[in-house]
Amino acid sequence: MSDVGFNRQGVWAIYRFEMARFVRTLLQSVVTPVITTSLYFVVFGSAIGSRMSRVGGVPYGAFIVPGLIMLSILTASISNASFGIYFPKFTGTIYELLSAPISFVEMILGYVGAAATKSISLGLIILATATAFVPVEIRHPFFMVAFLLLTTITFSLFGFVIGIWAKGFEQLQLIPMLVVTPLTFLGGAFYSIDMLPPRWRTVALFNPVVYLISGFRWSFYETADVGVGVSLAMTSGFLGLLLLVVGWMFKSGYRLKK
Repeated sequence: MSDVGFNRQGVWAIYRFEMARFVRTLLQSVVTPVITTSLYFVVFGSAIGSRMSRVGGVPYGAFIVPGLIMLSILTASISNASFGIYFPKFTGTIYELLSAPISFVEMILGYVGAAATKSISLGLIILATATAFVPVEIRHPFFMVAFLLLTTITFSLFGFVIGIWAKGFEQLQLIPMLVVTPLTFLGGAFYSIDMLPPRWRTVALFNPVVYLISGFRWSFYETADVGVGVSLAMTSGFLGLLLLVVGWMFKSGYRLKK
């Protein structure tokens, strides 16, 4: 590990390598999520939305836009970051990386920075796609960008943790499929949790994804299930926790060294 200065070349090398992989898998990384999201707009926005009243004063088709963007970037952030660090473990090149003159902070910047960049690009593409189906209004662009950055960085770190923890490709997909996706669908992506019975609304508040979607939706339409300050605090707290976990993994060598 390097103790002197900041290894910009090392960070840039990792970042560039990960972005090159993103370009090689453009069909899977971008085209497929955009097509899937477009189908959501056709089914939920047009077919179902035309038969539903407004939600929080917002047409249903437009109401689900922030939730669909969040659904896509959460999945993409975790997938990109987890595979990015797992693949070197799988091939054995992780040991060359660990012995290189680059600190774990610089390594995280490279991998997580690339994963976050991919997810932000995907989110913006889906946002542009949404405008072709429904009228979209962004009342607080600064907060929209802030939530986009916080969410992509946080869940890229979460994916990084999963990539280090996983012992096989099956475990790599286990948490995203069995935990993250259900939490996203139950986190208000397609509805407001205010529509739930009081008991279930209380249960929903224990779902961290609720705060992400609520805060992100507020930046569009000024309608939210929880206060925007609470959403920012919860997201920042999760980010801080993940930084501590990743730091411990590298310092202890958890599943990085035999």
